[in-house]
Amino acid sequence: MKKQIHNEAILLLEDGTFYKGKSLGLIGTTGGELCFNTGMTGYQEIFTDPSYYGQIVITTVSHVGNYGVQHEEVESDNIQIKGLVCKEFSEFFSRNTAEGSLQQYFEKAGIVGICEIDTRALVRYIRDKGAMNAVISSETSDPEVLKQKLAAVPSMKGLELSSHVSTGQVYEVKPEETKFRVAVLDLGIKKNIINNLVSRGCELRVYPYNTPFEEMEKWNPDGYFISNGPGDPAATTEAVESVKKILSKSKPMFGICLGHQMLAQANGIPTYKMHNGHRGLNHPVKNLITGRSEITSQNHGFVVDAAAIASHPEVEVTHINLNDNSIEGIRVKGKPAFSVQYHPESSPGPHDSEYLFDDFIKLLEQYK
Repeated sequence: MKKQIHNEAILLLEDGTFYKGKSLGLIGTTGGELCFNTGMTGYQEIFTDPSYYGQIVITTVSHVGNYGVQHEEVESDNIQIKGLVCKEFSEFFSRNTAEGSLQQYFEKAGIVGICEIDTRALVRYIRDKGAMNAVISSETSDPEVLKQKLAAVPSMKGLELSSHVSTGQVYEVKPEETKFRVAVLDLGIKKNIINNLVSRGCELRVYPYNTPFEEMEKWNPDGYFISNGPGDPAATTEAVESVKKILSKSKPMFGICLGHQMLAQANGIPTYKMHNGHRGLNHPVKNLITGRSEITSQNHGFVVDAAAIASHPEVEVTHINLNDNSIEGIRVKGKPAFSVQYHPESSPGPHDSEYLFDDFIKLLEQYK
């Protein structure tokens, strides 16, 4: 493959800070909330994770693109990020099983990015100032044009985004032998969550984000799964109503990430936007039930209110983050309903938390 001649690219932050670098992907302009992921591998899984919809991702690993891309490593059918910021971007790859370069992958998907900037300095800046909106452009350096583009980027607070990444129609995924029927509310589900449920004998019927509970209940599932997804949980009101009704039926329910926040909201526990959020593969979490700690994969910018849970008579904390003591898991007393903020299905990533899928299976067995 002939080496590309890179355009100059600009990264402009909403506080006026800007960086100059070289373009990657498609030549153009893009905008979104700027956040960083500390994972050292798995860039294709990050780029295709629906929970990143609306965001520009900074990768803290130095080299991106060096092992190319392949279809088996996607978490959804599309690239979900709005843009990429990295230090070294490789148009060449050395993995024999790769199906193409990351540059070609981005060009086909229309993704704009910037490389050859000091991402260490940028991440330190974002850690201090907090996640903020930004624009990347490799087609113009006109400050006024970039400011206009930046002004058009919506704030993540109050933004409902599941409607952009959820399935448009109901579909089914079946195991070789069906043991349980699980209705999945798709707020932006990752493929490996589906794989983990199906491998445990769950026949899944996956529903769009705004499906009423009554429609899912017609299938008479043994339990419900509420998926991960992007945006502000406080704005995902239709899913909250469905979760309330699932709780009233006392059927097993498991939520991950945004699904965890939906369970909190359904119990009157508010969520709020974090200064930076948790995004990476090495977040330590303690299971308060077993006393054991686990290394987890995470991707979220909102969190449930710890003070509200502490005063709630029917909800108890099951997991906490050992870095900042934020809430990582809850369960509802007297109900077969639980959730975690992190990703037990992480692929690639730590497998310490896969037991949570087994816990869900035990509830399905108990209540069937």
